[in-house]
Amino acid sequence: MTRIKRGYIARKRRTKIRSSSFRGAHSKLTRTISQQKIKALVSAHRDRDRKKRDFRSLWISRINAIIGQKKPKIYYIYSKLMYNMSKRQLLLNRKIVAQIAILKGNCLFMIANEMIKK
Repeated sequence: MTRIKRGYIARKRRTKIRSSSFRGAHSKLTRTISQQKIKALVSAHRDRDRKKRDFRSLWISRINAIIGQKKPKIYYIYSKLMYNMSKRQLLLNRKIVAQIAILKGNCLFMIANEMIKK
């Protein structure tokens, strides 16, 4: 039987896979490259949800910090403020309320005062 030499197609496929930006064996060995790519995709999928969670907690802590800062404490607890906002059907999400609190803290207290008066 004659000897069959493998063609260039398998080598071409492997070199296409190897054009990755990982370091060490993760950029040299074909099997570890594919494993590392799967791991990277899993991490990216997981961290998209984690990023949303982190931003929400950041907004909450910013709002809470501004509320607790004011001396005549109108709303000294974040949960009471958000509860009264939803009860009065004031549709502002936490991101917007955090931006208002940071940029114009007095505006947030004006909104809180209006909710108390009603």
